[in-house]
Amino acid sequence: MTALCPFHLAFPVDDLAAARDFYGNLLGCSEGRSSPEWVDFNFYGHQIVAHLAPGEAGAGPANAVDGHGVPVRHFGVVLSMAQWQDAAERLTAAGVDFIIEPYIRFKGEPGEQATMFFLDPSGNAIEMKAFADIGNLFAR
Repeated sequence: MTALCPFHLAFPVDDLAAARDFYGNLLGCSEGRSSPEWVDFNFYGHQIVAHLAPGEAGAGPANAVDGHGVPVRHFGVVLSMAQWQDAAERLTAAGVDFIIEPYIRFKGEPGEQATMFFLDPSGNAIEMKAFADIGNLFAR
């Protein structure tokens, strides 16, 4: 596998103060540049930008994956298993209302992975996942 470059993702939020609290305080993302209309966050080495656009956010429809309704529109990150476990414990302790509770998906299959889904305060769906063997990231 080649070295990964950081991705950039811009997404809508209803309230920048709520986004700062959620991404900065709960998820631990450091803040970069900002203006009255947007905020950059360091999302595990990737640049995500919350843009103020009231009414534009939300998870929308879901598709069935491994017996769960996975929001079609979502973003996330692939973590190490230890990072994923730490995040799951922190989010659970904070009382986050999960769309899909932390669990192991595709058990016993090549793509076996730990996953969890939750919403930010604007309704954007976020997935955090991990693989015991990162070599299975694109396994078929």
